[in-house]
Amino acid sequence: MNPNSSLCMPNEHRLSRRRLLGTAAGAVGAFGLGGLLQPAVANELSKKDKQVLFIWIDGGMSQFESWDPKPNTLFGGPFRAIPTSVPGVHISELMPQTAKQMHHMAIVRSLCTQDNSHSAGVARIQRGDPKNRGVTYPYFGSAVSNLLGPGSSNLPSYVWIKPGSGGFIHEDAGFLGPKYGALAFGDGKPPENLMRPESISESEDEARHQLRGIVNAHYANRRRPVVSEANKYVFDTARTLMHRRELFDETAFSERDRERYGTHEFGRHMLIGRKMLEAGVRFVKVNSYGWDTHGDNFNGHLSLMPKFDQAYSAVIEDLAASGMLDHVLVIAMSEFGRTPRINGHIGRDHWPESWSLAMAGCGVKKGVVVGKTNDKGTFVDSDPLDIGHMFHTWFRALGIDPNETQFSNAGQPLPIAHDDLHACEEVLA
Repeated sequence: MNPNSSLCMPNEHRLSRRRLLGTAAGAVGAFGLGGLLQPAVANELSKKDKQVLFIWIDGGMSQFESWDPKPNTLFGGPFRAIPTSVPGVHISELMPQTAKQMHHMAIVRSLCTQDNSHSAGVARIQRGDPKNRGVTYPYFGSAVSNLLGPGSSNLPSYVWIKPGSGGFIHEDAGFLGPKYGALAFGDGKPPENLMRPESISESEDEARHQLRGIVNAHYANRRRPVVSEANKYVFDTARTLMHRRELFDETAFSERDRERYGTHEFGRHMLIGRKMLEAGVRFVKVNSYGWDTHGDNFNGHLSLMPKFDQAYSAVIEDLAASGMLDHVLVIAMSEFGRTPRINGHIGRDHWPESWSLAMAGCGVKKGVVVGKTNDKGTFVDSDPLDIGHMFHTWFRALGIDPNETQFSNAGQPLPIAHDDLHACEEVLA
């Protein structure tokens, strides 16, 4: 005890490694720590890890200025449609680099969802809009994290690379519990205060880690696991990231990659996202903000689309060249599209009735377009697909059968996707 203070100092509680290991051995016998690795997890580790790159275009990308152009029509706008690497398939001229990658991709042009507000649409789209069962369903990233686990990398299973601040976003996990929330890296930076303080040696840190594990196990044996699991997950994640700071080192990227992806925010973040996938992160979400073009829609997309085109085409090209596209599912989408009609501010408003998304990679057919809208782009002119259909499709692409797989909500089985809907077979390989 420090005689000048009534408080204990940290160094007064340091344990020798030998003393701690002796304590640990006794605790293992007393608390019964065996059997923590469940058979389902062990089976997953033996498989080829499937991953997801989820590109979230926040605010609502216009389908007219991207995946479903309608040039020379009443609502088509000023931009042309250009041919892609797949004969007969055209997309907006604002995506010339993406057009070259169409042979790797699938476009769905028949989305017809319900919510036209951001507050409802963002959550509904990312949760898959299952039937109301009185519980908050997880976002897609949390669902994949729960169903497929972290894989063999020991890295966080669900990371979110976004502009602005970062942190642990436990709300994404819904009833699955905070363990399956998103770890957000604001501006692609690591969490603050990640490095071990110089006052603590590596061996002391290891001893503290082992002691914490023992105490956590004792605590968990007497309580509901949801909180203790989340607490352990946060500590283990931080510990792993301490040893993987190179994931955030942007100076390691080649000048060629910087130029291909773009030095703008979205390009930088996509490049970091690719690095996270290469390191083995199960689910990577990359955000782009600013797409809510109620005013000056055409100049807005003229500014936004080239950045998206540059980064998106580069990551598709790289994942294909490395062979990773065989086991990485890439999804690019918003919460809805934009209205066919141009408003008085030369903008497009919210339009969930007929819009598009793009996919590529694991479990997805290459070079296909599924669904269509009518000549003016006002409504779907084929079988409409709600977001629940897409959740069925994505799970199937990842090797998960939504008809045979369920979530567990404190022992209560719940479907992982809307049980009145089904997968879009046309897009599945």
